[in-house]
Amino acid sequence: MENPIKFVLSCTFGTKPRIAESQSILAAGLKGDLKMAEFIPFFIVASVEVGNTTTKCILTATNMKDGRTRLLNKTVKMTRDVRKPKPQERIFGTTLSGVSLTRESISELVRDTLLEAHEAVNLDITTDLDFAVRSTGVVAGFSSPHEVGEFIKALADGCLNAGIPPKKMVPAMSIENIPIKFKDHTLIDKVIFTGAVGGVLPPAGSTGVEIVANEMEGELSTAGIKEGAKWAGVDFRNPVFSMDFGTTLKGRITNADIPYARTIANLCGFAGAVHDAVIKGTGLVDKRYGAALDLFRDNKERMIWLTKSGTIQKYTKAIHELISIEIVPDDRNRYGSVPVDPAAARDIGVMLIGCDVGMNGSLMPELTNIGSEIYSEHGLKTMFATLDLVSAMMVERLVKLAFDNKLVTEKASIGLTGRAAITGCKPHLILKAIENLGIFRESRDHVVFVDDGLARGAAVMARCMNSMGVPGNPIGGVRGGGCVLSKRIEYYKKSMEKKNT
Repeated sequence: MENPIKFVLSCTFGTKPRIAESQSILAAGLKGDLKMAEFIPFFIVASVEVGNTTTKCILTATNMKDGRTRLLNKTVKMTRDVRKPKPQERIFGTTLSGVSLTRESISELVRDTLLEAHEAVNLDITTDLDFAVRSTGVVAGFSSPHEVGEFIKALADGCLNAGIPPKKMVPAMSIENIPIKFKDHTLIDKVIFTGAVGGVLPPAGSTGVEIVANEMEGELSTAGIKEGAKWAGVDFRNPVFSMDFGTTLKGRITNADIPYARTIANLCGFAGAVHDAVIKGTGLVDKRYGAALDLFRDNKERMIWLTKSGTIQKYTKAIHELISIEIVPDDRNRYGSVPVDPAAARDIGVMLIGCDVGMNGSLMPELTNIGSEIYSEHGLKTMFATLDLVSAMMVERLVKLAFDNKLVTEKASIGLTGRAAITGCKPHLILKAIENLGIFRESRDHVVFVDDGLARGAAVMARCMNSMGVPGNPIGGVRGGGCVLSKRIEYYKKSMEKKNT
């Protein structure tokens, strides 16, 4: 860690990390400029996600002329507030903090969140919405495929009960299934949905869930960072290293294959859950369900470093002594609470990188003890500054491990999203940590921070599932390269020829 005075000065006057924040648009703006008689088609997508900590419905509108996605509305609830199971309902799983879940309670939570989000901006969910993408990070802690299946059904039930037609949740099969206003913006007759989202194929053409339970969330986050990076001026095209620091750790490392990149590594384990465990030591949040979000205020406290720099570094080191960041060993079937199959992953050329605290969180209580000591002796500001540095060191260890295993080179871009990576002073500290690794000549041009990565990714996935893109502003292809549409058309033709022979 650099001199605290230099740190405070560099935060204020030094190189700023590139951060993409959601650009908003009003529902009235979706009609275009009526005075100029200009109609701009906007593709409206609802991303509904039930996570371990929060449940969100984020409505986005993608301008199909420039390919940029804007925020319509964000409705956020705490997942722990889901209603309690009724006597006749079967509990099929829990969140990482132990909140009991049933198919009925989850479907009601999803339904209510969707309806609230649409009503807030006066949109009709049955007619104005173009597509819905549902996802969850909760299944990372589930123990069987049956439990995962029940959760997926619950998400679908919630969408249907909110009034979303089934056709708006599945890929279009032909041009006839595309609404008239988007027919000029789809290439479904030339390129069908191959399973690739944001120009990246899932592991070995599978869903990826077979090797790590939260692969889909990593896929969406990667695609979302690709879209968000356009607002920050970073060319975040393949090869990339994406990291989602929600409650659980998610993300991907891709190669530079054309026309579709391959996933060569997946992330799994704990991320924000580390911070939650430390925060519980304050006694200010619920000992079972409490989260760092309950106390956090994004005020970017910097002056605390002038008086508590040594203390912050001491506790960061103590916390990291309990954190394992490694290539997931072949003998593990669960890592950081996430179901994994590292041997199967290796067989298809994918490496699993994990973050654990003891064995599947067995040392989380020790993190809580450290949090208690920090709070009682030094206060909340020191605690949050410590957690900022903890995140930076986690990223540094992850990137170094990937670099040492030749998964990341100087040609790659690194993208981060999630509460434990983009809040407070974390972006500045993370950028500094990556700079210190010496991988890039100008790290700022290769590193981007994006809010709502998963929701942005849902908007990208919805377009990919309908073969809708903007060739002049591509998400696929390689960093510094051009559009790969012609190569994808050729790829599709060859695949069809093989299928017919």
